Amino acid sequence: MGRPATKPAKLRDGFYIEVKNSGTGAVFVRRDTREQMLVAAEEYKRTKQVNVLGEIKNDKWLD
Repeated sequence: MGRPATKPAKLRDGFYIEVKNSGTGAVFVRRDTREQMLVAAEEYKRTKQVNVLGEIKNDKWLD
């Protein structure tokens, strides 16, 4: 076992959604384009809770 990380992880540029089952932790899903993100969100909505987070560019949230 090593030392824990001291800096928070940086997210890659792209569009993010948050996917989770009820009562469990969330997973961030990244897609390259807005259209791909919306398709993935619709697909995950069938069985899981989905929250659209928006776009990250240079480690900053744009929307």
